[in-house]
Amino acid sequence: MSALVRSLFAAALSLSLVGPALVRPASSEVNEVRLTRQPGLVYLPLMIMEHEKFIEKEAKARGNSDLKVSWSVFNSGGAAVDALLSGNVDFVTSGCSNLLVAWSASGGKIKGVGGAGAIPMILVTRNPNIKSLKDFTSADKIAVPTVRVSMQAVMMQMESEREFGLDQIRKMDAITVAMGHPDAYAALASGKGEIDAHFSLPPYEQEELKLPGVHAVIDSVKIAGGPISNGVVFSSVAFHDKNPATYAAVFAALRDAQALIATNKHLAAQIYLAETHEKLTVDQLVAIMNLPNFVYSVAPQRAQKVSETMYRAGSIKLKSNGWQDFFFPEVHHDKGAS
Repeated sequence: MSALVRSLFAAALSLSLVGPALVRPASSEVNEVRLTRQPGLVYLPLMIMEHEKFIEKEAKARGNSDLKVSWSVFNSGGAAVDALLSGNVDFVTSGCSNLLVAWSASGGKIKGVGGAGAIPMILVTRNPNIKSLKDFTSADKIAVPTVRVSMQAVMMQMESEREFGLDQIRKMDAITVAMGHPDAYAALASGKGEIDAHFSLPPYEQEELKLPGVHAVIDSVKIAGGPISNGVVFSSVAFHDKNPATYAAVFAALRDAQALIATNKHLAAQIYLAETHEKLTVDQLVAIMNLPNFVYSVAPQRAQKVSETMYRAGSIKLKSNGWQDFFFPEVHHDKGAS
């Protein structure tokens, strides 16, 4: 068991103790809601929610015009999940795999709100000898957001099981290194150091593929058979049950943000750049968002595949019968891809 997973299980044991501190008495709801996001286009809906104050607007429509909304940015899903399990935030956005770690570690006390995005992830490398996972050696190092339990790590586990067999499902874990996407891009671009591959995320993967000598090895769409939820929002059962109006405002704001992306990608790109200050143009971002297999929807995409892979790999202990087991009921009527 990795140090991250051990820490999450330990944090989960204290969840029942910190839970009451997250809420006011049953007769009232919280006056502040705390959320996280990470860098990358999969988190665009959260950036829009923050920039356009969609949660505040939805809360006001439900009679709470004084709700304070606080945002934090994390570079890894593991750190964000730790913050949720320790009671320091109320909603986390990370990969479906990190949701599953939290769901399992907490004994089902953490569940998904809905999908943020399901967009292609590409494994890229500057090593010209690598054409598939079989070509990686112990001399190579692959940057992923979180070792073993990030969506990128799980994608390699899916592919390892296919290429090498179930007993080798975690074959690639030994050569992965935890690193945030911006830092991984910088490491790959430098051409120096141990990092010679990165299981990336838009827009970083598009920029990396422009680097001399960098090429694609495999992508998540090919591995999973279609878009897969690499960005989901999740929260605690305690918060969900004791703050129904605030929870509803966050869920509605997520839909609002995705609707904006669907109707006005130009504005969405402007917001992304305003939030991240990355050195891309609006037109470049719009072109990326118009690529095939970009999905922004609250409906989970192939989340059960992630759950089954992680269970077989031993990364989670709870076995799900379907994605509805680890998502709140409000999203169950949205048809997710299996």
